[in-house]
Amino acid sequence: MNLVLLEPTDFIDPDHVRIKDRRFKHLISVNKVTEEDQMVCGLLNGRIGTGIVTKRSHDFIEMEICLDHDPPAPLPLTLVLALPRPKMLKRIIESVTSLGVKDIYLINSWRVEKSFWQSPLLASDQLENHMILGLEQSRDTVLPRIYQKRFFTRFVNEELALIAKDSLCLTAHPKASRLCPSGINKPITLVIGPEGGFIDIEIETLEQQGFFSYHIGPRILRVETAVTYLISRLYL
Repeated sequence: MNLVLLEPTDFIDPDHVRIKDRRFKHLISVNKVTEEDQMVCGLLNGRIGTGIVTKRSHDFIEMEICLDHDPPAPLPLTLVLALPRPKMLKRIIESVTSLGVKDIYLINSWRVEKSFWQSPLLASDQLENHMILGLEQSRDTVLPRIYQKRFFTRFVNEELALIAKDSLCLTAHPKASRLCPSGINKPITLVIGPEGGFIDIEIETLEQQGFFSYHIGPRILRVETAVTYLISRLYL
């Protein structure tokens, strides 16, 4: 755990917190904290600073907290992702959260299995759990916003252009003729399809809204690998 992510309910007074639950177990068993140890801490959706362990008990630790600086700046990227299988989605949410993505749209596609939309993982509390793991990894505090859009054509034709306003619009597609640019470092709206890619009519619908297709080379990657690779390529 690279950051102890605090919630308002953890505070026992303005400068002290008491940590229980999963975080306590991790700090004891993995970080092996003892009294007077100093940890990086941050308030959920708030500032970051330090915490000094003032008390260690068998079921909680207490820390004196000083939160004195802002979290890292968000990545200027909006991710539009065809809903992947649930096990893959867990890893993607954690990865893109740790990279600083703050707006994520999960969309439908012809190749997205209907059963994926019934997954318990799509409950807001389950998604938040995986976002929190990403924040703890990257020492960030600001939760991404995740939107679920089950009607592809309606979303692309009625919402996507407004979402992508004033950004570079890209669709990652293995059959594209253009190579994806690199080192853009500007606002981007990136659309990534399901395993096997978008079907032709979906690509045409995206192109009508200004989203032209780009490939990333001769190798066909799994979605979870492609997401991380594309973000790194666009912003490094």
